[in-house]
Amino acid sequence: MNLVKDKISQAIEILNETNIDLWLIFCRESGIIPDPVTPLVVGHGVVGQAAFMISKSGETHAILSPYDTADFKNSGIYGTVTGYKENIDREIISVLKQLDPQTIAINYSETSTSADGLTHGMYLLLQKHLKDTPYLDRLISAEQIHFKLRGRKTPDEVSRLHKVAEIADQCWHQSMGEIKTGMTEIDIAEVLTRNLAKKGAKNSFPPIVNAGAKTAPGHGSPTTAVLEEGDLLHVDFGALLEDYCSDIQRLAYFRREHESDAPNELKAAFAKVKSIIDVTSAEYKTGAIGWEIDATAREMLRDGGYEEYKHGLGHQIGREVHDGSALVGPKWERYGISTSIPLERNNTFTVELGIQVPGIGYVGLEEDLIVTDEGGEFLGPRQLELILK
Repeated sequence: MNLVKDKISQAIEILNETNIDLWLIFCRESGIIPDPVTPLVVGHGVVGQAAFMISKSGETHAILSPYDTADFKNSGIYGTVTGYKENIDREIISVLKQLDPQTIAINYSETSTSADGLTHGMYLLLQKHLKDTPYLDRLISAEQIHFKLRGRKTPDEVSRLHKVAEIADQCWHQSMGEIKTGMTEIDIAEVLTRNLAKKGAKNSFPPIVNAGAKTAPGHGSPTTAVLEEGDLLHVDFGALLEDYCSDIQRLAYFRREHESDAPNELKAAFAKVKSIIDVTSAEYKTGAIGWEIDATAREMLRDGGYEEYKHGLGHQIGREVHDGSALVGPKWERYGISTSIPLERNNTFTVELGIQVPGIGYVGLEEDLIVTDEGGEFLGPRQLELILK
């Protein structure tokens, strides 16, 4: 539970930084609809209606149904743990009167999934509980808290992210000793999954496998398409261990019998993708703006005569593969304000893009990195050369 305590301490710092008096996490039946913030600052699941309050003064309160109280009292995560028998509203109002917050942040957001954990039904219940009190008019979105809390990785979180990035790369190299022409995309995904398991890890998401140009890149499932000579194998996968994720893309070209090297158009595309990662990763600095980094990548692609990719250049990673709020991507409506949120030190991101080479496959690379004042530092080994088989 040290990680949860560390994140609560971070939350208190963020409340003071953003001048928000109180963060109220209101939830129930977390096994069915968990609030995304639960693993970070709650630590245990609940069954009945529960309210967790973190004040900028440093006070923490947990208000729980009788059968939910024991674990929280034993863990010592929250300073005050209070049970209620029939109705939670009296206890919530009692704590609010004690703290008298002028701003109460609750978990809704139009921008970020990770900050939108309060269901509509629970919001209506909260309104009902706070009816005829001054606190109903003090509710605001907690998205600022979420943006910073999920993004600012603690030393423990960074250590775990280093580990899973390295495991994914190790798994890739081990799998390359087993992957051969004649295997289907499904077979290749099973090899990756098996080798992750040997290292005690799981897939952070279902592996994406493209055997040459037979299938399109993206979030599709592996198919029965067969890897053949002249195909570029593209995989997109990651490791999940100790609740944290990695997300990488790797490439290998399977030469035809008469080929001693990869085709020139493939080598040129690989060199372009690698060079863009070289340049843009250095721009992942504290205070940088995501859309500006993404614009650099798109300009470099256009200058090389290539089409632009149809997604953002980088998303945050952490407990989820798509973790946090700030995004390195274009100013498209679908991304809301996320590409204009400044990057912060110890945010962890991907940097990813690709080029489709007709008849050969998708030249996609993806690396994981951490934001520093000097630029992005890679969390695991990069793919710097095209593997030839």
